[in-house]
Amino acid sequence: MRFTRVKGVHDIYEPEVQLYQKVEEISREVFRVYGFKEIRLPIIEYTELFQRSIGSTTDIVEKEMYTFNDRAGRSITLRPEGTAGAVRAYIENGFYALPSPQKFYYMGPMFRYERPQAGRYRQFHQIGVEAFGVAEPIMDAEVILLLRHLLYELGFNKLQIELNSLGCPECRPFYRDKLLDFFSLKIKAFCSDCQRRFEKNPLRLLDCKVPQCIKAREDAPSILDSLCENCKAHFNRVISYLDYMGISFSVTPTLVRGLDYYTRTIFEIKSESLGGQNAIAAGGRYDNLVEEFGGPPTPAIGFAIGVERLVSLLKIEKAVELLPDCYIAFIGEEAERLSLRMGEGLRQKGFWIEIGTGGSLKSQLRKADRLKARYAIIIGEEEIKRSVIRWKRLSDGQEGECSEEEIEKIINSNQKSESKVRN
Repeated sequence: MRFTRVKGVHDIYEPEVQLYQKVEEISREVFRVYGFKEIRLPIIEYTELFQRSIGSTTDIVEKEMYTFNDRAGRSITLRPEGTAGAVRAYIENGFYALPSPQKFYYMGPMFRYERPQAGRYRQFHQIGVEAFGVAEPIMDAEVILLLRHLLYELGFNKLQIELNSLGCPECRPFYRDKLLDFFSLKIKAFCSDCQRRFEKNPLRLLDCKVPQCIKAREDAPSILDSLCENCKAHFNRVISYLDYMGISFSVTPTLVRGLDYYTRTIFEIKSESLGGQNAIAAGGRYDNLVEEFGGPPTPAIGFAIGVERLVSLLKIEKAVELLPDCYIAFIGEEAERLSLRMGEGLRQKGFWIEIGTGGSLKSQLRKADRLKARYAIIIGEEEIKRSVIRWKRLSDGQEGECSEEEIEKIINSNQKSESKVRN
């Protein structure tokens, strides 16, 4: 019997897996300089956690969660997103008793049963951050700057940042009433899902991607006109900080998030290179979720990055290129032993080294070309007699001879095997 992958999931292997590794590597370093610490969250949680946080009328809870009963009859769900688990961990582990802010990041797979398409899978990967304990808008600006910095380090500098505010429990009910009045006059023009959600959560109609719904909600009231004075002042300060830092962005009153827990500032970063599904990262504030989960009142903000979409963009723009530093080709038994020793020595110094596995010199050099190694080192009987090694730079054919001690300098004169990341 021949087995195949489950629909909507994918194997990740060379060379694509190197892009995942590079994204993770750069992310860890950027998070470190901003003071975010890693937290490794469970892949499974009790279903109620997501029903309570995400919202019972969302697509995720209604249609997309992978939920099952364990042997004790408890309802378990594969995590569809990371924030709910992070909030649960923040409360359960008593992080609220530590000095604020408490800042975390996580990486790993998420699961949603949705239609597979370019850059979207049923098992996908997210990188997310969560910052707890600071209500001031300077934290909103810091998190957005962190996200921008990360994308810049990955080689992207032509991305669109969109901002909006969803208000707070004080002002959002007034906006809700405005939406009810507006949508009630044209509700039949919306899809069946929107009609069903209309009275329970009219904000969800602003997030629907069905073309008829997008057209029907044109000229809907802007939430910015309904913000209370505190929310308006908070949002204006976020904008002022980003202006001060020279960050390009747009205020998008129709921007909402697909999860119910968001309050005040929300944001999204997009790229035109990905077509229709062009959002790379999104996030915002969720100042009430910790308290709703039984913890103390705790403001919080975070974001999540879709790694599959990010990797797709890296491949499209060729922002990262990962290549071996050197391929060692040899002829003869003594040269084979020398290749092994030399290769191991260079690896200990951080170089990516591939060692030939025998065959003719011509076949080994063809393999070096296929691997796109930066350099080839050639060792044979003649080189051993004269105590030299031959090297060849494969990008332009330049070649020469040197001692074993000098080869590190030769390779370094090109570029070590760190990825080439565009500024």
